[in-house]
Amino acid sequence: MATNPAQRREGASASRARLGDRYRAWRHHHSLSAADSLRRVLDNPVSSVLTWLVIGIAMALPAALGIALDNARAVSGSWDSPAQISLFLEAEVDERQASELQRELGERGDIDAARLVPRDAALAEFAELSGFADVVASLEQNPLPHLLLVEPAAGVDPAQLRETFAALPAVDQAVLDMAWVQRLNNIMELSRRLVLALGGVLVLGVVLILGNTIRLAIESRRDEIVIVKLVGGSNAFVRRPFLYTGLWYGVGGGFFSALLVLAALFFLDGPVSHLASLYQSGFALQGIGLIGSLQLILLGGLLGLAGAWLAVSRHLGAIEPR
Repeated sequence: MATNPAQRREGASASRARLGDRYRAWRHHHSLSAADSLRRVLDNPVSSVLTWLVIGIAMALPAALGIALDNARAVSGSWDSPAQISLFLEAEVDERQASELQRELGERGDIDAARLVPRDAALAEFAELSGFADVVASLEQNPLPHLLLVEPAAGVDPAQLRETFAALPAVDQAVLDMAWVQRLNNIMELSRRLVLALGGVLVLGVVLILGNTIRLAIESRRDEIVIVKLVGGSNAFVRRPFLYTGLWYGVGGGFFSALLVLAALFFLDGPVSHLASLYQSGFALQGIGLIGSLQLILLGGLLGLAGAWLAVSRHLGAIEPR
């Protein structure tokens, strides 16, 4: 008896899932993995908070040092403004002659400004700022000379101008002290590189901490991973929940680091403002701000993903059904 070929199909027939169905399944598994990973992290609040604190401290230290450097740079920003030449006049030069020299220098095209500090005003300022008013009052005569503060014009070499002024008969000494500014800039650059190096070491430490945490999570779910692989689960399918676990640990650590930095700035704001007021300065600490906080949280999330990927890539392949 003849058999219809259409009725002779043997075995199961495989069908290829449509692209839209595959995308919806992929998205659904991502949402399930993210929610389940977050639930597992929150189900262990003590260990999770300790992990977040360790990550937060490691991230907060370089962030706080970077903010400190930014504040120090803001304070010193006005110090390396146009160079100023201090002209100490001869002792026998009186105030009228000093005023005449100030007028002559002010008319030069290579000078922006020339300011005269009379010797009496300089002594009074020294007595006020130094706290040695009684000692100053006991002096028989003023030992300070008249002083001219000269600001060179833009594009003029201050060193060459200093040599020109040092040759004037009324000038006893011409001082251009820019070495301290150069030393300060070198110290700031060295500090910036040290902060970068320390930040790199601590970032590596955060990745290793997260990698070890994810490794422990993998070992605790070894039997579950074996079963998922037995029923055909791919490495990407198994890897996904652990990546989200690393992400949540990293985001939490970044959030804690932002809180620690904000707490440190709040703790130091009062003393710094008081110190600045003693020097008649309106300086205030620059905070981390909303953008900086979000950047720390984002960085923490990226480090969490990196640590999780490192641990999963190394340990997941060793778990295979037997």
